Amino acid sequence: MITYRATLDVADELAHYLSRLLVQERRRRATPLGRRALSTFQQAVLGLRWFRDRTAIPGLARDNNISRATGYRYIDEVIEVLAVQAPDLRGRARPPLRSRRHSAQERRPRWRTMTVQFRG
Repeated sequence: MITYRATLDVADELAHYLSRLLVQERRRRATPLGRRALSTFQQAVLGLRWFRDRTAIPGLARDNNISRATGYRYIDEVIEVLAVQAPDLRGRARPPLRSRRHSAQERRPRWRTMTVQFRG
């Protein structure tokens, strides 16, 4: 396997915000500390990679050394947590189309980006 570094072009504040939402959800579910395969921040990055880059969930799971089923559960949890924040958008969460992504990049403000190390 090849180890590589990738830059996810979303604001790092967004990853931290999503991580805090996931912390609240884990508390609501009374998940014991240390029982999850990924931290809330790692799960947030996994979800943001899925939304932003349309990365296949089996690939995301492999990058994070978790099972494919766990990857799907984590993505579902990210969608649920975000859907609570915007109930009128429930059921509409999907990865962006590549053609829209490139045209939108020209209008999007430049954010600080975070660099995440993936080991495969």
